[in-house]
This record gives sequence, C-alpha cells and structure tokens, in this order.
Amino acid sequence: MALTTKKGLYPFEWVMIGYALLTGVLMLFTYTRLQNPESMIWMRVQSIAITLGLWGVYRMLPCRLTILFRVLGQVALLGSWYPDTYEFNRMLPNLDHVFATWEQQFFGFQPALLFSQKFSSPVVSELLTLGYVSYYPLMIIVPLFYFFWRYKDFTRASFVMLTSFFLFYVIFIFLPVAGPQYYYLAAGVDQISQGIFPNIGHYFETHSEAMPSPGYTDGIFYKLLVVAHEAGERPTAAFPSSHVGIMVVLLCQAWATKNRLFFWSLVPFGVLMFFATFYIQAHYAIDAIAGVFIGLIMYFTLNTTYKYLIRK
Repeated sequence: MALTTKKGLYPFEWVMIGYALLTGVLMLFTYTRLQNPESMIWMRVQSIAITLGLWGVYRMLPCRLTILFRVLGQVALLGSWYPDTYEFNRMLPNLDHVFATWEQQFFGFQPALLFSQKFSSPVVSELLTLGYVSYYPLMIIVPLFYFFWRYKDFTRASFVMLTSFFLFYVIFIFLPVAGPQYYYLAAGVDQISQGIFPNIGHYFETHSEAMPSPGYTDGIFYKLLVVAHEAGERPTAAFPSSHVGIMVVLLCQAWATKNRLFFWSLVPFGVLMFFATFYIQAHYAIDAIAGVFIGLIMYFTLNTTYKYLIRK
C-alpha cells in the first residue's frame, strides 16, 4: 500500500501540544506556588521542539519508519509528563482520606493493606509484579503490532492510546490522591488498620516518602518494579488507575485487530495488572475498578473522535 504523505501534524501530536499549552496556562495562574516552574517550562519547550523536529525529519524523509519515530517519540515523552502532574496537585489538599474511607465502606477492609499479607508467597508476588511491569513493554508492543500488521489503523491506535494518557493526566492534576503506599505511611499503618483515615491536608506538598512495595524482594520482577518506581513514581495519580485504564485500552485495541491469539496472549497480563495495582499498594481497589470503566469509555469515545477528526 502506497504511503499517503501528511503535511501537518498528526492528531496525537496536536493533543500533546494542546496539553502542553493548557498546563502552561495553568502555570501562569499558579506560578508563585510551583516549586519547579523553570524546569516545567523548559520541559514543555523541549517536548514541542522534539515533536516539531520529528515532524521535520518526516517531511525530509516521508516513510513509515519516520512516522513510527513520531509515535515512539511521544511515548518516550510520557515519562516526563507523568511526574509533572505532581507539581500541580501537590498544591491542593490531599484527598486520600476520602478514598480510603470509601474503600472501607465498600469492602469492609483495606484490600491494599491485607491482600499482600494473605498471599505473600514468592510465586504470587512475582506473578503479580510481572503483570504490573508488563504495562511498560505493552505500551510499545501493541502499537508495533498495528505498525507491522494493521498499518492502516496505526495512527488511529496511537491517537487513542496517547490521548488516553493525557486525559488521565488532566484528571490527576485536579484530583490529588496519592495512593496507599504514600498515604498509609503518612497517616500511620496502625491507624489505617483500625479504620481511621485522618485528613493529612497539604502533607504531600513537602513530602514524597513511600512505603516499600510488599512482595518477594529477591524476585526479578520485584526488582524491575522498584526500578520503575524510583525512576518516576510520585505521590499522585492514584484515582483512577491509569495502569488499569491504559491496559483496558490496549486490550480493546488488541481485540480490534481480530487476531485472537494476540488478544488472548495479553489478557493474563491485564488480569494480573488489575490485582497487582493494590497488591503492591500503588492503588486502592476502587482505583482499579474505576480504571476499567474509564478505560472502556476512553477507548470508544476516542475512536469516535478520531473518525470525526480525519473527516474534517
């Protein structure tokens, strides 16, 4: 199939630029309270420059490979956009006490506190942490599957996945929920175990300490998990779980390929991911449940949005 050259930016690139501009405007109103405004501005300048640079390379050498580089460039930039949300929501009063209370009312206990204690074997730990860290390679594997075997839908699939990320980031900016690994430590595990969930206010504006993730500490996948957390984890982005939400989007995309072997080979990772989010205390169980529904809504809504955009 011949390559149709596109002169302008792709929708997924416009989404990133739009997000950069939107949050840039937000920075104008919060500049005096931000702790790292200069580095945040520079990150936005760099992200837009990289995007335009990759577009320029494509214009000089229009081919599928340079389109792939444009997509992978945006995927790589996600590693900077995620911790950036913390710089905004650290200014807001923390809401973990509300979500921990809802968790207690819904389940009658704290799954994030008890799950790893009830299932503490190395095998369970490694399987669940495998599910959690599989999130990172699957962000590349699913788009690459489209690139090699469903190329006509490659830019659409890339738009849906990348835009889902940015929609989650918007939520995280305005919904300051840190998650059990941070909140339990700040509030005190003894109080949590007694069903007491204190309001810690602006604690995370100046604190970012987390409890070590439970599990088999000598496991290969546990060590990969620690590396991933040390690289970019912050007391932010707990509700809804973007890990679960994006995994749902990827599974829907895998189903849409009509390659059932590909889809069913990913399903176990999705199931493990769901339970791993609160096993390792990164999320409350209600975060994971919400992630499923919001991931489905994003997938179907963004597919429809893309069809509208390309008809314009």
